[in-house]
Amino acid sequence: MSREFRQGLFGCFGDFRVCIITWFVPCYTEGKIAEKVGEDCLMQGLVVMVPLLNIFCLWKIREKVRTQKNIEGSAVSDILSVCCCMECALCQEAVEVDALSSGQPIAR
Repeated sequence: MSREFRQGLFGCFGDFRVCIITWFVPCYTEGKIAEKVGEDCLMQGLVVMVPLLNIFCLWKIREKVRTQKNIEGSAVSDILSVCCCMECALCQEAVEVDALSSGQPIAR
């Protein structure tokens, strides 16, 4: 059974921390999302800075998030989301996969 994203595309301010990090350092957010879905963190983070190639790679990662989380959508909606508002799409994906969570502290 398909479902929708937990946060709407323009719900960027739903998690203000994710919003601020994504606005100022989108390459970091993209790298963390890629890592959560099994892709190379560094490569995806760097690709965000390359025009045109970034659209393709952001689309493919978004598609992978949707597939892994069983979220309804299509390639067209993914491409439009990435092209119209990259930061909003990244925020939506980051919240979905919990990409920017601080995680467990390291025991000393």
